[in-house]
Amino acid sequence: MSLVEEMPANPDFYTMKFQLNGRIWIEGDERFIGIGRWELLTHIRETGSLSASAKAMGMSYKRAWDLVQSMNKQAPEPLVVTQTGGEKGGGSVLSAEGLRWLERYGELHRRFRHFLETECADLLP
Repeated sequence: MSLVEEMPANPDFYTMKFQLNGRIWIEGDERFIGIGRWELLTHIRETGSLSASAKAMGMSYKRAWDLVQSMNKQAPEPLVVTQTGGEKGGGSVLSAEGLRWLERYGELHRRFRHFLETECADLLP
C-alpha cells in the first residue's frame, strides 16, 4: 500500500479558509529594509526617539541602533539622523532619504500583500 493510499482525503478541503503568506525585503550584500525595519522607521518618524521606538517594538535599544546603523551604512545617505542627549535632549529623525524609503517600501509591501490576496483568490476555490 502506498503512502497516498494510506492518507485519507480531507472532506473539509473545499470549506477550509486558506491564505497565501510571504515576506518581501530589499537586500544587497545584507538585508537593507524589510517589514521590521520599516516598522522601526515608522516608529522613529512618529516618536522622534530611537529608544521609544525600540521599546514600542519590544526590542533592545542596541538592536534598534544596529538596525539603523545597517540601513544608514547601505543607503546613499543616512535614513535616520540621531542627536545625542544634552541640555535639550537627544532625538532621532528621518532624513529626506529615510522618508523616501519609508514610502517606497510601504508601497512595495502594499502591492505585495495585494498580489498575495489576488493569487489566493485565483488559486483556491
